[in-house]
Amino acid sequence: MLNAILVPVLILTGVGVAAGVMLSLASKFMAIPVDARLEEVREALPGINCGACGYAGCDQYAKAIVEEGASTSRCIPGGDNTSKLLSELMGTTDGGIDEMVAYVACKGVPGEDKKKLDYKGIDSCYASSLLYGGDSSCSYGCLGYGDCAKSCPFGAIDLVNGIAVVRPEVCTGCSLCVTTCPKALISMYPLNKPIHVECRNKDKGAKTRKVCANGCIACKKCANVCPTDAITVEENLAFIDVEKCITCGKCIEVCPVNVIERFHPTCEA
Repeated sequence: MLNAILVPVLILTGVGVAAGVMLSLASKFMAIPVDARLEEVREALPGINCGACGYAGCDQYAKAIVEEGASTSRCIPGGDNTSKLLSELMGTTDGGIDEMVAYVACKGVPGEDKKKLDYKGIDSCYASSLLYGGDSSCSYGCLGYGDCAKSCPFGAIDLVNGIAVVRPEVCTGCSLCVTTCPKALISMYPLNKPIHVECRNKDKGAKTRKVCANGCIACKKCANVCPTDAITVEENLAFIDVEKCITCGKCIEVCPVNVIERFHPTCEA
């Protein structure tokens, strides 16, 4: 009886030991060499997997740098410091990066009198936009439910009087907020190009004024005074070409509705 139990146990133990030895040998002789720099490069990245670099996440970007020689200056959230560290690890020249920040193109007009309907649904910009484009009387404006603020891992976006406002000193340029805005109001711009039009309303001036005192009325005064022709008015809305803009501020001075501002308003945390 004892042998009937002991023999199978010994056989199973032997099989287990043999399998363990085989796996150990296989892991040693069949292992795929891994570049030691891969882990170092991965650790140097911020790890937020935002996709601003053009890859699916930090792991994929690190692999592309080590195995494919991808540029070390594509991590916008990491900034120049990360770019420099990556270059040191890879033995390449640090080219630095243009620091980018998010920008919300809407000043908005707070108040229940500017609501076109009484929305009682889910506390979300996306959900609200599914109902006749949202409850704001301006069909192009910020809905103010904070989807962008909720998506920001750094707390760089606040709601001020029902309008999303980015704090540039906190924003890392990860761009996660850009895709969350159902009105496409958020864009990424170079930190050194601070002048922007805070509006996306493409209605004619008279119609815009009925729903928002801060909306662009396409008067073209800004375009007429711009010394570098950086401003054009298309579809009843002024646009600034950041490549041509020299941040002189002349457009700000002549705008009758104060819709052009130098950088984002900064609010207290």
